[in-house]
Amino acid sequence: MRTVGDVDPLIVTCAPVGAEVMPDQTPYLPITPQALGETAAAIRTAGASIVHVHCRNDDGSNTHAVERFREAYDAIRAQSDLIVQFSTGGAIGMGAQERAAVLELRPEMASLTCGSVNFGDDIFENGFPLMRMLLRRMHEYGVRPGLEIFDKGHLANARRLEREGLLVFPQHVEFVLGVPGALDATVQNLCDLVDDLPAGCTWSVAGIGRAQLPMATAAIAMGGHVRVGLEDNLYYSKGRLARNEELVERVARIARELGRHIAQPDEARAMLGLSPISAAGVPTPSS
Repeated sequence: MRTVGDVDPLIVTCAPVGAEVMPDQTPYLPITPQALGETAAAIRTAGASIVHVHCRNDDGSNTHAVERFREAYDAIRAQSDLIVQFSTGGAIGMGAQERAAVLELRPEMASLTCGSVNFGDDIFENGFPLMRMLLRRMHEYGVRPGLEIFDKGHLANARRLEREGLLVFPQHVEFVLGVPGALDATVQNLCDLVDDLPAGCTWSVAGIGRAQLPMATAAIAMGGHVRVGLEDNLYYSKGRLARNEELVERVARIARELGRHIAQPDEARAMLGLSPISAAGVPTPSS
């Protein structure tokens, strides 16, 4: 396990929207493509390198429409050089083809949830046929997967996908801890997951709700990376709603106090094996 003394740059991902939070819960949810673009600029200034993208209709309802993702991508790219990671999880109840369709836009990265999981009173379904289909589409369009792990068994599922030839390790792995019905957000669980990673993987953690800050601080000290944002946590402190950029600023400040340099987007691209971005804002082929 790497430690803060190894001084690897910290990659901060921001998930500004998600699929569960509704506009009546916070005025700071960026539901339009224009708002996502403005949020991208703000979180980039605050220290983020990756933006994890869900999309909403103008009324705040969830959508996985390709055209809406295209508008969001264009707005984000017009105002930042962030790594753009599309969600293929969508919202609970969305069909497989609906979730996969946005990959045709060829974002740099896309999430791949590595197994089904209880999600509150619902079930977030991610069976092997769906995972295989999503990975084949990612390969087709040149999209790098980001493996989302909600339970330890999901790592076993990822290894099975490797044995089937659909994944090659190392990969970037994101632990999502504290979802009701999934693995609890504890430092012990985080350490156990990190110890079980295939060699060479980079990893990040997203803590849900009040677990966001403790999990982020632990990851910074352990040499891992961090995801924050309104998708996972609405509050900056008890009773005080947060803005996305505030959540990014806080973990960046803590990281600097602990001696961690904050990765710029192109530094993060190099660490994750992604192509550099051109002056025109379009990822360029590696030489």
